[in-house]
Amino acid sequence: MSDDKEDQGRLTRAASFIFLHTEHAIYAALGALLALTALVALIDAAELTWSALRTLGGADQILEVVDRLLFLLMLIEILHTVRVSMRSGKLTCEPFLIVGLIASIRRVLVITLQSSEITHAKEWSADKQALFQASMIELGVLAGLILTMVFAIFMLHRARDDGKPAGEESHEHAGA
Repeated sequence: MSDDKEDQGRLTRAASFIFLHTEHAIYAALGALLALTALVALIDAAELTWSALRTLGGADQILEVVDRLLFLLMLIEILHTVRVSMRSGKLTCEPFLIVGLIASIRRVLVITLQSSEITHAKEWSADKQALFQASMIELGVLAGLILTMVFAIFMLHRARDDGKPAGEESHEHAGA
């Protein structure tokens, strides 16, 4: 009877070892792909910025640069989440809230530019009015979503014992 329990214990430990290392390998591959994607996005954002600077770009080019930079920031936050998950073995919700916040702000910027173009048009039609009203409703929903995510991040920081952001190491574990 004890041999069965011992065999079952060994099998459980072996399966756990295999799954843990498989999980870490997948996290590492995901992290490498995210890092490569972020590097490509950084190069693209640099090229867009340089192009906008050379031509003294208008609002469209500036919005595109800001949009790419915010996308890059989202990639970095996701990469940070993968790193924290690998280190701690836990999936924290704060980085996802930050990515959602950045994505919402990106969308607000796009809607604002589109609405600006609609309102500055010479012709005002029923279609443009409907589009403008839909944009304003979406902005209202996004504003509520942004406030909710900011409040959630604030509450997570208050609830955390050490007051540090997710994934930040303590001084005694930093060298390990």
